[in-house]
Amino acid sequence: MNAAVAPVTILPEQQAAIEAAYATPPRAYHHYGHVQDVMRNYDMVAAGPGWKQPAEVYLAVLYHDAVYQPGRNDNEARSAELAREHIARWLPGVDPARVAALIELTARHGRVAAEEVDEDASLFLDCDMAILGAEPAVFDAYDRGIAAEYRGHVPGWLYKLNRRRFLKGLLARERIFLSEFFHARLDAQARRNLRRAVTEKR
Repeated sequence: MNAAVAPVTILPEQQAAIEAAYATPPRAYHHYGHVQDVMRNYDMVAAGPGWKQPAEVYLAVLYHDAVYQPGRNDNEARSAELAREHIARWLPGVDPARVAALIELTARHGRVAAEEVDEDASLFLDCDMAILGAEPAVFDAYDRGIAAEYRGHVPGWLYKLNRRRFLKGLLARERIFLSEFFHARLDAQARRNLRRAVTEKR
């Protein structure tokens, strides 16, 4: 991982195992490139407000979508378990429970209130959701990628209904991003993207 600040050393064997997990099954969005994008946000936080538990958050970024099968409701729990296994094997000294807890929080995107989580968790979740505030072309590619992943797993009409409901729910929130760091930078663009996506999915 080409992170500007790497608080732990990922051995080649571990790195290969992580990348293999993200390649199975092949994915249109939740692949290893997504991890690299989220890690760039991690680095931005590291250079800004900073992390209180940099190693644990770093590993949560690496593993948060390691297990991903569209339509299943246990992807986050299985990703967390894989992280626990790898930490036990390669990274003694890191808190596996904290890493797992952060990963499991991603199952609640759009439903977590800022007061429910600490600063690191808020920033971590926002790193993963920063794509919402990307430039329109990047956001559109993300939206198409999610749709492609669900194709063949969920009927098209049901996907469209649920996706629109999720995006409308995000748009209705007082704050899309939990942290002030991401709220100040991305809220306005995220709302423009979401309004357009919701309209197009009518």
